[in-house]
Amino acid sequence: MTTSSHEQEKERGREPARTAPPVQGHPQRWLILGVISLAQLTVVLDNTVLNVAIPSLTDELGATTSDIQWMINAYSLVQSGLLLTAGSAADRYGRKKMLAAGLALFGLGSLAAGLADTTGQLIAARAGMGVGGALLLTTTLAVVMQIFAPEEHAKAIGVWSAVSALGFACGPLIGGVVLDHFWWGAIFLINLPVVALGLVAVVTLVPESKNRQGDRPDLLGAVLSTIGMAALVYAIISGPEHGWASGRVLATAAVAVGVLALFAYWESRIPFPMLDLAFFRNQRFTGAVAGLVLITFGMGGALFLLTQHLQFVLGYGPLEAGLRTAPLALTVVLLNFSGVAAKWLAKLGTPVAVLLSMVLMSAGLVAIATLTGEGYAGTLLGLLLIGVGCALGNPAMAHAIMSSIPPAKAGVGAGINGTLAEFGNGLGVAVLGAVLNSRFTALVPVAATSLPAALASADGEAERQGVVDAFSSGLESSQLVGAVAVLTGGVVAAVLLRRAEKQDA
Repeated sequence: MTTSSHEQEKERGREPARTAPPVQGHPQRWLILGVISLAQLTVVLDNTVLNVAIPSLTDELGATTSDIQWMINAYSLVQSGLLLTAGSAADRYGRKKMLAAGLALFGLGSLAAGLADTTGQLIAARAGMGVGGALLLTTTLAVVMQIFAPEEHAKAIGVWSAVSALGFACGPLIGGVVLDHFWWGAIFLINLPVVALGLVAVVTLVPESKNRQGDRPDLLGAVLSTIGMAALVYAIISGPEHGWASGRVLATAAVAVGVLALFAYWESRIPFPMLDLAFFRNQRFTGAVAGLVLITFGMGGALFLLTQHLQFVLGYGPLEAGLRTAPLALTVVLLNFSGVAAKWLAKLGTPVAVLLSMVLMSAGLVAIATLTGEGYAGTLLGLLLIGVGCALGNPAMAHAIMSSIPPAKAGVGAGINGTLAEFGNGLGVAVLGAVLNSRFTALVPVAATSLPAALASADGEAERQGVVDAFSSGLESSQLVGAVAVLTGGVVAAVLLRRAEKQDA
């Protein structure tokens, strides 16, 4: 390579061609994929594993509804704020190093969470776990893009995406199994042996890869994005309790808007942005982004509310509630690992596949909202529809995002993918939870801020039934809001992806 061409490669932020991975991919790529999927599975599990522990945390730690939401959102919001910086750091300093560091930090955070004595300690530990999770989620997908040849990217991302959906949906099941035999802290301590195994496997199997001319980490951008998203979700969570027009909620919302606007301005002005706003001029990227945010919005919020409904309203224990959410995960695994979803994707094309996946997910949320009076049968139908939608849509959108990003910025691309997924999940929990709380507090016949407290304060069976009915009404409203959001995202994403295909043609 000549000096001028070498300099041109440096200016584009890419490694010279001599450092690119071989066309045929790494000889142990599938084994490596298995290793990093194990690490990724643990991180994604912790997005939903707390859902079935909500009654235990309410009783043993005296956690309020707002506390529970912050226990969940502290993890996802810290990840959302740090994923872009973590991806950039992985590209620059080495994806293997960042993967090992992420495992170690995640393990330490899990240990602290498992031994927490107060809600504040648990929220802080969950935030610490989010730091390690940010490093893990970016490096796993970035490594996939490096060790597989381009023609295998779609298949490999399909497996990666299936593991993500599996972990997301299996959290309640695994949490239920653990809580059926141990105290709530064990749901975090079970991460420790997986972390230890992952560290050994990463050190011995995963090859190092980096982009030496990669971008410098955008620390100010990370701070601004974290503060902005935290303020936004805090405003949503605080709305039902303090009133949407209260000074606290309006001030927090104004901070969120202002900080996020400053973040966008900063990213557009600096030479090495954490989030290159030029990516959003690519309609394939923008369409996938819209779909990804809303699919995780609907799924995250739905599972958060569904596990409460199964336990508080239908009376199932933690294990039973976890088992009854398993059909969603089993559907995703069956369709992805059997190759059925990949065949549908190839036959339908990305725009139609994304639209169909969103329609199915929206229908699933509507079934859960409107058929809960039929017992578990309506819930099962909804879970199956959501599972089919996730199996088809998640790999299509992840591949669309990563294929829109230069290979040398695989870490940043993974950071964008993970940021949007985590933000969608956290926002889904916050928004749908806020809708539920607002509806519940308006209808509940006794003065209480949570379902367990309202049930404890109820005088007589008629009043208890009124409390349950109020909660069910709140659940129905929140799930319908999620359904509308998901369907809207499907239409927007499909239109943008279709336009991108026409432009490419």
